[in-house]
Amino acid sequence: MPSLPTQATTTSPALRRLVREIDDISTLPHVADRATQAAADPNVEAADLRQLLESDPALSARVLRYVKSSDCPVRDQITNLQQAVFYLGTKQIRDLAMTAGVSDRFRTDLMIGTYQRSQLWQHSVAVGVCSRMIAKRRKLADPEDVFLAGLLHDVGIILEDQYRHDAFFEVIRSLQEDLTLTEAERNHLGFDHTALGERVGQRWEFPDAVIAAIRYHHVSVGYRGDHIDTVRCVEVANLICTLRGIPSVGVKLVKFSRTAFAGLSLAREDVAGLIEELDEELTGHSDLTHA
Repeated sequence: MPSLPTQATTTSPALRRLVREIDDISTLPHVADRATQAAADPNVEAADLRQLLESDPALSARVLRYVKSSDCPVRDQITNLQQAVFYLGTKQIRDLAMTAGVSDRFRTDLMIGTYQRSQLWQHSVAVGVCSRMIAKRRKLADPEDVFLAGLLHDVGIILEDQYRHDAFFEVIRSLQEDLTLTEAERNHLGFDHTALGERVGQRWEFPDAVIAAIRYHHVSVGYRGDHIDTVRCVEVANLICTLRGIPSVGVKLVKFSRTAFAGLSLAREDVAGLIEELDEELTGHSDLTHA
């Protein structure tokens, strides 16, 4: 089982410096282009914009951050993209989509060893979709909240690539079967993507369930809180998507969590059904996530 970061790695000076430095999150050029095209359409509907958000973890993070920075008295009750689109309205979502940022670092879909940015986007969307499928299968109260947690679970990897690219390059080069991604990150960065994502999620006031999933999606057994079902859904979805050939960094490094599967009462036939349905569920997003 992957180990949790120690207190030293979650409060390291390197992590504190990076969190202070982060002011935005970049999307990919082809995703930004499609967002701009959709937003420029005067006939675009709320459902189209929601689908656009569901296909881009970076834009979704920006929208969520914008919602949480507003003065609306119900902002703390907004916990998923459906609610965010309804609250902000079509015009505001269009404006945010039109200004979707692409950092100089992300101008190309760079491939580093096994890692490719567009595949990370595909992985994030797939985990979001699969997390929602699991939530519906287990009849959880808020499947859309679970989708958002799955979509944003690897936001820390995006930020590492954007803001600490050279060190992230060394992380990817060091990956091997007996070393997890989080262990490699701690070796080269002094922290990992779950700790970084958690800190940025707290700073941008993401919903508590999203922050919990970002932090504990590799080790739900270590989570103590009210959102354990969400965290388990994301951990299981992360494993299923990785084994289906949609890993975050191009290598199948995730570990099986018997506790997460048992906690969700998922039998072998449930997993088989999820795998069978996943490809079909992803078809509606593939045109947006592929360059």
